[in-house]
Amino acid sequence: MMMMGSEMRLFPGGPAPGELHSFPGQGPHRHTLNPMVTGTSVLGVKFDGGVMIAADMLGSYGSLARFRNISRIMKVNSCTMLGASGDYADYQYLKQVLEQMVIDEELVGDGHNYSPKAVHSWLTRVMYNRRSKMNPLWNIVVLAGFYKGESFLGYVDKLGVAYEAPTIATGFGAYLAQPLMRKVIENKPKLTREEARQLIERCMKVMYYRDARSYNRYEIATVTESGVEIEGPLSSDTNWEIAHLISGFE
Repeated sequence: MMMMGSEMRLFPGGPAPGELHSFPGQGPHRHTLNPMVTGTSVLGVKFDGGVMIAADMLGSYGSLARFRNISRIMKVNSCTMLGASGDYADYQYLKQVLEQMVIDEELVGDGHNYSPKAVHSWLTRVMYNRRSKMNPLWNIVVLAGFYKGESFLGYVDKLGVAYEAPTIATGFGAYLAQPLMRKVIENKPKLTREEARQLIERCMKVMYYRDARSYNRYEIATVTESGVEIEGPLSSDTNWEIAHLISGFE
């Protein structure tokens, strides 16, 4: 211990009380400022008797299509499913917490399950809490469910902004796919399951054509009264015959 004037230093050259402690190779505690491996859009649409969501299976490392077989859709319980855009590591953390919540609830043995609205409400609190700590979960989450005869489709982003809607699209899908889905819903508010499937597949094809972070391998998940069903990986039939006519972007 060494005295220097009115300051007391624990070792020669070390910081005095109140000074920022920094050592070689170390600095102040930092939170995640930029996501690393990310997923792009999640699409969701209600139909008569259930909800359908879809997400591709690409994990992008910046602009590199690094991981091409990752799932961004999960079954929460028998009446609820979730899809996530954004940082894949944060999604994995959120998935682990949700799975443990469901296990804990089942262990109570009272016959009660979390409803889609309950999980959606919980997610808004989690996202807002992390955002308030300046350490957000870098995700946009789409939650879909069918509970007691009622369809549910909700959105929650990393700031805690949340809403319900008959159609939802995250990421670039909000600009490319959402207008297509809204146009169909405006003309026919109650879609059949097959019509919802055709709409989702069309939007996934458009996303693959137009979004540079999208990929032609995706999953479709459907929740109805009979439960949650996840299909995939699936691929769209695409046509690139006119590609040679596009110029000016070389």
